[in-house]
Amino acid sequence: MGIGHSHDHAGGHDHDHSGHGHSHAPKDFGRAFLIGIILNTGFVFVEAVYGWISGSMALIADAGHNLSDVLALLLAWGASVAAKRPPNERFTYGYKSSTILAALANAALLLIAIGAIAFETAHRISNPQPVQGMTMVIVAGIGIAINTGTALLFLRGREHDLNIRGAFLHMAADALVSLGVVLAGIAIIYTGALWIDPAVSLVIVAVIAWGTWGLLKDSVAMSLLAVPKGISEKSVRTYLASLDGVEAVHDLHIWPMSTTETALTAHLVMPAGHPGDEFLYEVADELEHHHRIQHATIQIEKTRSQRSNFCA
Repeated sequence: MGIGHSHDHAGGHDHDHSGHGHSHAPKDFGRAFLIGIILNTGFVFVEAVYGWISGSMALIADAGHNLSDVLALLLAWGASVAAKRPPNERFTYGYKSSTILAALANAALLLIAIGAIAFETAHRISNPQPVQGMTMVIVAGIGIAINTGTALLFLRGREHDLNIRGAFLHMAADALVSLGVVLAGIAIIYTGALWIDPAVSLVIVAVIAWGTWGLLKDSVAMSLLAVPKGISEKSVRTYLASLDGVEAVHDLHIWPMSTTETALTAHLVMPAGHPGDEFLYEVADELEHHHRIQHATIQIEKTRSQRSNFCA
């Protein structure tokens, strides 16, 4: 039974697609991705050129960071498009899990960006160089506006889609980096203290690393098919065991199909036999609306001794 599917392995198969027309495709953020990619690609060129002209390695390093984010946006957009492709004979779930791979890759790109910024920071601490502070302030100020605007495009989707959360974190991190460059530029203009630039960079690295760790941890857990955050395996098991006629629950598995959809399989021991399709529909509705599980497959057994060829 998966929103409209019911599987009674104890007495044949029953597939019904009526009455449960729920759509679980990822929300379309194509426009947000397109705007973000265009704005940030243009800004990468502007920042790199003016970084070269002003002699500011901070701007050039930030341009490299922004370039990694453009690649991350392209990756996340591609995954969101792939997730909408229909299933086929080989990929029976479609390409939904590509969003999990994209989230993992985005976390890896953020780690690379952190490493690049940290490397540049260490270099500047040991070998500070004079820069044009005003150029830093103006160019990085433009970066704050572009990156903040792009991050806001993904704001509403970040809580429910790890892939969108990755895009949001990339843009928010860029805005923080640009803010740090602006503050460093202002401080250098008024004090002439070049150590301020690497000091601010260290703070930025720490902030980005904090957000990246959460994204990396969640994307790795999803890749390993862990029960998604916000879903309690114990609560689901307790609910299934409490159903009328259910004597036992076993082989319960809950895993992410994508960054937005969750699947479940479970065996219910019901000595009285199959209670009917309406029972399965009610269970599906409860799992979806109270446990955030959109695709459930329930196997009904009269006794556990009749099990054969079941999943472990």
